Amino acid sequence: MIITRFATPLVTRVLLLLMPAVVLAKAATLAGLTRIEKTELTDFETFHIVGRMIWQGRAAEAYHAGTMREVQRVVSGSDTFMPWTYPPPFDLVVAGLALLPVSLAYLLFTGATLAAFLLVLKRIADEAFPAVLLAIFPAIVVTIGCGQNGFLSGTLIGLAALAFAGGRALAGLPLGLMVVKPHLAVAFALHAVAARHWRCVGLAACVVALACAAATLALGITVWPAFVSAVAEAKAFLVAGYYPLHRMISVYAALRSLAVPAGVALAVQAGIAFLALSVVVATIRGRRDTATALGATALAGLFVSPYAYDYDLTLYGIALAFLMPGLIRRASPREQIALLGLSLFTCGYGLLASVWHDRMVGQDIPYPGTAAWPPSLAGFALLAIVVLVWRILSRAAGPVAAPARLGDGLPLAGGLR
Repeated sequence: MIITRFATPLVTRVLLLLMPAVVLAKAATLAGLTRIEKTELTDFETFHIVGRMIWQGRAAEAYHAGTMREVQRVVSGSDTFMPWTYPPPFDLVVAGLALLPVSLAYLLFTGATLAAFLLVLKRIADEAFPAVLLAIFPAIVVTIGCGQNGFLSGTLIGLAALAFAGGRALAGLPLGLMVVKPHLAVAFALHAVAARHWRCVGLAACVVALACAAATLALGITVWPAFVSAVAEAKAFLVAGYYPLHRMISVYAALRSLAVPAGVALAVQAGIAFLALSVVVATIRGRRDTATALGATALAGLFVSPYAYDYDLTLYGIALAFLMPGLIRRASPREQIALLGLSLFTCGYGLLASVWHDRMVGQDIPYPGTAAWPPSLAGFALLAIVVLVWRILSRAAGPVAAPARLGDGLPLAGGLR
């Protein structure tokens, strides 16, 4: 098969060796041990800043964009624009990270979540792991580079999917922990409801409630209105184009970057989100095989929110891990090349566009919306991937059986234990 010819054992080993090397290099840069000149904050440094603010009793202040921008300016010396809009339960995570120096905290968080993500990906993909790893490798590099929580999201979604495949109500635990990034869990929450996995739904609800209660006790009740206010601010910033749209993977971002009015772009995004979630329900009611249903659900999760970045494409990795065996068996050589090419483009476009912009325009720009940033194309490429995957998987006379390790023959409604 074409994809497996590219994803050779040698290529796989090289990729696996590159990842820890990049993590260590980034940690060394954060520690000031390299000659690389830092011109702006990374996402992880913002995590660390918020963590320190929490220990100072300033958790609510972190949700005010003006305050955060001033703190970031003091720390980095640049006019970096990174408002804080994560739910309060994630504040507890960054507070723990702030107990360590930023370089060690980065090394621990990124290294541990990367290792967990790769293990989950290998558990799902099995023999297709090299092909999946190659297809999403640019997104892995992006996530390592910015220190974002994409590996954590991918691990939690992957663990939830594996538990669903095994018929275990324990799927509710990682699903509930996705309260730290809830918009990426909407599709799997709908999957659980549509499949009547009520024990999973109940466990997830309990986990969410406990996480929110812990955040309230630790940070105070005032953190919640501050969070709600920050979300409202973020919506206004998104409409105004203040975020780097070229790094986003949503259809909304793609349309806005082409000067489509915000209202129209949001309407199109809402329509696509509705269609994506409808596919999740259809796979349940149509009793598609377990791997196809879970892969489609993971893929649908990327189309729900207009606020989705390239580091969230770890969910695409989970989707591919479930779908790749069937895709390889059914796809023609041209289709396999197209799938690999579209995957690499989708996962790497934001990085390439950022490098191009920094070289041609410069980095010291306060708001992305005020400069000639590259168009956002990953959202369109992701749509093309969905069409290609649907075309390939719908070609066979019957559904491809999922491996026994993924719950072969498991009914998608009920049966959780």
